[in-house]
Amino acid sequence: MGRASSPFRRPTFAVRCAGSGDGKTPRGLSMEMKKQPFAIPTVCKMQARIDPTPDYQRPPAWSRKQKQLLMDTILRNYDIPKFYWRKVNRADGVQYEVVDGQQRLRAIWEFEADEFPLPKDTDPVDGFKVAGLKHSQLPIEILQKFDEYSLDVIIIMDAIEDEQENEVRDMFLRLQNGTTLKAQEKRNAMTGAMRDFVKEIAGHTFFDSCHFANSRYAFDHIAAQTVLIEINGGPTNVRDADLSRMYKDNADFDRNGKVAKKVRRVFDFLKAAFPEKTPELVRYNVISLYVIASQLVENYVWQGLQAPLAEWFISFEGERAANDELSVGSEFDDILGGATQDVALIEYKRMTSQSTDT
Repeated sequence: MGRASSPFRRPTFAVRCAGSGDGKTPRGLSMEMKKQPFAIPTVCKMQARIDPTPDYQRPPAWSRKQKQLLMDTILRNYDIPKFYWRKVNRADGVQYEVVDGQQRLRAIWEFEADEFPLPKDTDPVDGFKVAGLKHSQLPIEILQKFDEYSLDVIIIMDAIEDEQENEVRDMFLRLQNGTTLKAQEKRNAMTGAMRDFVKEIAGHTFFDSCHFANSRYAFDHIAAQTVLIEINGGPTNVRDADLSRMYKDNADFDRNGKVAKKVRRVFDFLKAAFPEKTPELVRYNVISLYVIASQLVENYVWQGLQAPLAEWFISFEGERAANDELSVGSEFDDILGGATQDVALIEYKRMTSQSTDT
């Protein structure tokens, strides 16, 4: 008897082959794919050789409820979508990178490791009570069902060397079609020097001082906004459509050019100003703070201003939380020697009063 249909469905997609361009003879497949079944115990033993989050992937995002539903689906022998793994040979011993299915794969690993139980309201499986049980607590008959469940994996091999990254990332985006990928997650799956530079800035130690997590590439989103600000020479629209256009128009971005050096310099300045985790550094105001820091670095002798900037920012944010009408200029006057009409100060008030996200 075949498996019943599952709530975990994936839209179909087409893999485009590289043709001759004349509509006649194909130039050949640009990558080879083969289907291979894996039993769950085998996949669990292979964990050290599988990278579930290569750099184009999104971070883990599933809730416990979603993970529990998948385990219930497997125990009832329902079908789940295929997994897509890219065959690699990395120096760290990794042999496969997950192109699609990392949320499901992580859930399987975590359940096998007893990291979460089945829901307390789970119906019996084949007459056995399993509600609220972890993997190691399941009846032997149910454990056997779990271990015998076969995962269908599509192995991606032999991509053309100079096109491999583009094809794998394109496949990732196609496979995610129909899921709730955020705009920054889609940009992260792009290729090009701009994407790589944004990824570099997202790893800057300044973000260690911020009071928010890198959930769904929040750091990359902010890093991209700062780069666009510098490309345009100051405050500008930094919404998702603008950022996506920046990625496409600057695929050959000079990571050693003037803009890149300026962005690194500003983030170094901010890290010196905020060396430790700072509760006031929340997502909505980091871009606005960056605008001020960028103006300082560009127009003033900024050495020695790190501590005064941090002191002003922390004080101002505390007071602004209690009084939305607080003016930006007065407390900052001492830092800039009277230059309270600096465009950065005006922009700070404007930008913190509205979201830059869409």
